[in-house]
Amino acid sequence: MAPIPERDVFGLILTPMGRDAQIAAALLREAGLCAKIVSTLDALVTDLNQNVALAVTTEEALRSVDLRPLVSWIEAQPSWSDLPIVILTARGGGPERNPAAARLSEALGNVSFVERPFHPTTFISVARSAMRARRRQYEASARMEALDKGERRLQTALEAGRLGAWELDLMTNLLTTSPTCRVIFGRSPNDGFTYENLLQTIHPDDVASVQEAVRNTIETGADYAVACRTVWPDGSVHGAEIRALLHHDRTGRPIKLVGVLADITERLRAEEQQRHLNEMLEERVAERTRELQEAHRLVLAEVSQREWAEEQLRHAQKMEAIGQLTGGVAHDFNNLLMAVLGNLELLRKHLPGDARATRLIDGALQGAQRGASLTQRLLAFARRQDLQVGPVDLAGLVTNMQDLLQRSVGSRIAIGLVVPEGLPPVSADANQVELALLNLAVNARDAMPNGGTIQIELKEAEQSAVSDLLAPGRYVVLSVIDQGQGMDSATLQKAIEPFFSTKELGKGTGLGLSMVHGLALQLNGQLKLASTVGEGTTADLWIPVSTSEGPEKEQDVGATGSRNEAGPKRILLVDDDFLIAMSSADMLTDLGHEVVEAHSGKEALSLIDGGATFDLLITDYSMPGMTGGELARAVRDRFPTLPIVLASGYVDFPSGVELEVARLAKPYSQDELAHMLSKIL
Repeated sequence: MAPIPERDVFGLILTPMGRDAQIAAALLREAGLCAKIVSTLDALVTDLNQNVALAVTTEEALRSVDLRPLVSWIEAQPSWSDLPIVILTARGGGPERNPAAARLSEALGNVSFVERPFHPTTFISVARSAMRARRRQYEASARMEALDKGERRLQTALEAGRLGAWELDLMTNLLTTSPTCRVIFGRSPNDGFTYENLLQTIHPDDVASVQEAVRNTIETGADYAVACRTVWPDGSVHGAEIRALLHHDRTGRPIKLVGVLADITERLRAEEQQRHLNEMLEERVAERTRELQEAHRLVLAEVSQREWAEEQLRHAQKMEAIGQLTGGVAHDFNNLLMAVLGNLELLRKHLPGDARATRLIDGALQGAQRGASLTQRLLAFARRQDLQVGPVDLAGLVTNMQDLLQRSVGSRIAIGLVVPEGLPPVSADANQVELALLNLAVNARDAMPNGGTIQIELKEAEQSAVSDLLAPGRYVVLSVIDQGQGMDSATLQKAIEPFFSTKELGKGTGLGLSMVHGLALQLNGQLKLASTVGEGTTADLWIPVSTSEGPEKEQDVGATGSRNEAGPKRILLVDDDFLIAMSSADMLTDLGHEVVEAHSGKEALSLIDGGATFDLLITDYSMPGMTGGELARAVRDRFPTLPIVLASGYVDFPSGVELEVARLAKPYSQDELAHMLSKIL
């Protein structure tokens, strides 16, 4: 009900009051009320349902009427309503003097008696007091109605949100709960539910946290909030979220907790399911991450391997190009040395009495021979030197060289040998391996200017798969280890290049390691270098194990029917280089033989096919048009017994060329030429 309005508030006047009724009406209007005069009690009761602030009547008007309707209306008033009734009486005094007034007070409740005659101010004061009291009743009604609506809305919200309400008296631990609250704890709406019952319902693992939250709220005044598991009488596990505010008395002492709780069973299940899904997802993510990391590692490894392979290929192509260039230059230089050495030897023989000329010629010969040694190293790097490959006892070779190595490296360097027993023989040229070991030892000595130890070790190794330049198989590894200055990676990459040297100018040719590298490749092995700056260098020469039963024997260079008669011979000399042909012809002539020169294979065949006869054919291998190998086959087809000597600075013939002829390595001296002729003829 709305509060009583300021206007149109009535004061009901019950007649008969005669002139007093008019006076009362005027005074009510003076008090701010609208006055209405009714003639009967029933009319008065009917009009009481309007905005009535008070009712005015006389004691006489109530004596002869039935008060039951009015009493019934008064008893039926709402709890907030207590209608003021002003009764004008002619008798004053207490109940003893006016017993009728006492009965009216008992029957009508809120009654005020005004004794006549009265002063207008008195009546107005009574009327205004009654009106103020009535207004407060209406205001209380409005507040009660608002509270009732708020409570209904709150109850509706709690029911809609499935929230239970509860209150805990902290002095007595008396717990008051709503039906929904009891249902959330697994009880029926009408069951009794104490604080002890609540603690028994909480999951044993959560009781401590619930009680701790209560203590924390009481001590700090913080809002109470806790989520816990509950165990219902049927043993099923559920979840509840409890929240509350702390109430204090006027002295600030905490007296009770008032709050709500919600059933969060589904939320807990969803969280548990979500946690399980997250764990599964994390496992899958971790597994996928591991897979991606492994794939990334493999890709990086493949990229690294590919880059390494490309670098190795570029390096191999570079070294192959250098080798081709070096071999070609060395071959041409050999041809020049042939002319120089041959002519110098002949000139020396023709000037026996001139000491100064002899000394000059000897100096020139020594220079030419040093040049010949240089070309041999270049050819070794280019894998074109002439090798006598056979089974070699590498252990015996290294042991027998210890004294030579010690003298070569000097007294400030110690030589240490590690040579195990039972090593298999290797397929190699013993002389070239000795030279390679000597080169490695000298390089190691030069890397230790302050002295140290050179460790020379032998071991057998198995190569199971193709790696670098090594084919699968068994190898013996010759290692030369120094304690020198070492090399950085950039220097190590260039170490085997010809003419590259870290030594001072004039103290090295830069061909030592390149010669060993070429020899290793020529023997189907490999030279591996490992070095650390400040710690030293290790050179490993991998040489394949020999598959032959015994030392290879030189082929019978002469044909079965070769002639062994002594005396001058008629020799066909074939070389496309006029200087070499002239020099070789002069050396043969000086040896007492008749020489016929031809400067190409076709020219030589023309002489033979023209009927010319010869005791020996000496031919260069590398010639334009027809090679020496092709010429040798053609001559063998015509004269199977004719001895043939093939002169070349190269180690091997091209693939597919197999000739059973004598070999003479360029550059050769007159003595070497004479020895070859005596061996064949």
